[in-house]
Amino acid sequence: MIRKIKFASIPVRDQDRALAFYVDKLGFTLITDQPMGPSQRWIEVRPPRGDTGFALFTPPGQEERIGKFTGISVECDDVQKTYEELLAVGVEFREPPKAEPWGTFVVMRDSEGNELVLSGGR
Repeated sequence: MIRKIKFASIPVRDQDRALAFYVDKLGFTLITDQPMGPSQRWIEVRPPRGDTGFALFTPPGQEERIGKFTGISVECDDVQKTYEELLAVGVEFREPPKAEPWGTFVVMRDSEGNELVLSGGR
């Protein structure tokens, strides 16, 4: 029986730069950083209060996925406050937070140009 999502993969061009972004700017925890072949490492990071992590890895032949909308949404307690905190440390956003009937959200870009949605908790 499936219990949970272990990780989602985020394609990256520069693993060192991506690791620094997720750990230093977003405050994620490094779970593993292991050699994986001659040109890449298997890197997993996780939000400090989350169960699901991100693998910062690009399968060979999938480089065109880098810098796209990921379809991944991460949750925070206060979108406006988190937006301001992340903006202050250099995180890029598509536009300021937007309030919708279903909740407030903002689209951020990681160090590789990948877009993730930041939304409020329930």
